[in-house]
Amino acid sequence: MQIKSVKDIQLQQILNNRAGKSKSNLNKLRMTLKAMFKRALLSKLIVYNPAENLELPSAQDGTHWSITESERKYILKTAETHYAGLWIKTLLYTGLRPAETRALDWRHIDFDKELIHVEQSMKAATTEIGAPKSDSGKRDVPIPKSFIPELLKNRRSPFEPVFVQPTTGKRHTKRSMECLWDNFVRALDINMGAKVYRNKIILNAVAPDLQPYCLRHTYATDLQDMGVPINVARYLMGHSNISMTARVYTHTTDKAIKDVAAIINNQKMDSIMDDMKKTR
Repeated sequence: MQIKSVKDIQLQQILNNRAGKSKSNLNKLRMTLKAMFKRALLSKLIVYNPAENLELPSAQDGTHWSITESERKYILKTAETHYAGLWIKTLLYTGLRPAETRALDWRHIDFDKELIHVEQSMKAATTEIGAPKSDSGKRDVPIPKSFIPELLKNRRSPFEPVFVQPTTGKRHTKRSMECLWDNFVRALDINMGAKVYRNKIILNAVAPDLQPYCLRHTYATDLQDMGVPINVARYLMGHSNISMTARVYTHTTDKAIKDVAAIINNQKMDSIMDDMKKTR
């Protein structure tokens, strides 16, 4: 669209489409839109600023939010060539916590049953492996069939860690895994079109508050979109309280709405409605 043709309702829709993201993410997006159109107004390209009175949609506190489909596409594309790719896909496809992936050994991956047995986790602020912080953390998580060949390709002996530091070959520490994430996000940022000057990113394309937990949150949203009952999702996420799962499941996604529309428009639903009319 030409910039002079953009209306406030269209900009509001851009914000609304990111409902459920963090407040920080949405605030920064709104500020960017305002700045863009303020500059256009000063340059006399437009006669009014359509971004001036944009309202923030519902937002999450903190940094736990689901990635968009566009972000998912770029994340998976970057994961294909980046050395953190196996870890990134594990977070996205299984919803494991980063501390659980650090403690994961190959013996915990059951290729016959296509399950990951989550039995241990790294204790907070230590390099010590222990049981998950609650009994609900112990669980069996199904592995998507499409992901199994990649795991098989990387498999090592049963008691070796699944994810190791690329330079030392040792199990990740909290700090080394943070560095792994930062390196991946830099590659992702560039793939998404970040502006680079002398090997330094000067204008980011990635959301500034993208965190590993966003991939875990996306896994929960995917479970909802697939119609997985909330009590089953609670188990797969390792939540001790179903109210934690409900925070994700109460967020209505576009896909969920489309699925309901498909059900409503299904011939079986039409038949039910006809039967109801006959019984009146």
